[in-house]
Amino acid sequence: MKTIRTEAWIPASPAMVWAVLTDFDAYAEWNPLNISARPIGPARLGGKLDTTFVNPGGKPGATVRQTVTLTSFEPERALAWTGNVPLLFRGRHHFTLTPEGEGTRLLHGEDMSGLIAMSFSDAILAEKFAPYYDAVNRALAERATAA
Repeated sequence: MKTIRTEAWIPASPAMVWAVLTDFDAYAEWNPLNISARPIGPARLGGKLDTTFVNPGGKPGATVRQTVTLTSFEPERALAWTGNVPLLFRGRHHFTLTPEGEGTRLLHGEDMSGLIAMSFSDAILAEKFAPYYDAVNRALAERATAA
């Protein structure tokens, strides 16, 4: 298993951060990694999203389109989705929100497995992937505090 972990403090309530994270139709306006997310039916546990995301491990500008399943949907606490290409890749992208002071502690990352994921060294994950996750954290904070 390969993992990416990032963390940020956002000066907005978990309710505000949750509202931004679950406004999937607006991802194209602010999210530098998950550049499109369209719900297929209701956004709820077990629901589906049609996503397009930047492929940090690919050529510059490369994107991947995938239908993912919402595997965690706990309002103001946890959001995760899982995408799967049998044998090649399985990724669980997750956000955990914890009230902290006058804001929210965000834990954001991904757990990956499969042949493609195993080809990523820890150095590649740190150099090419983690900056995108950090950029999402900054963009999420900006959007949540602007609301």
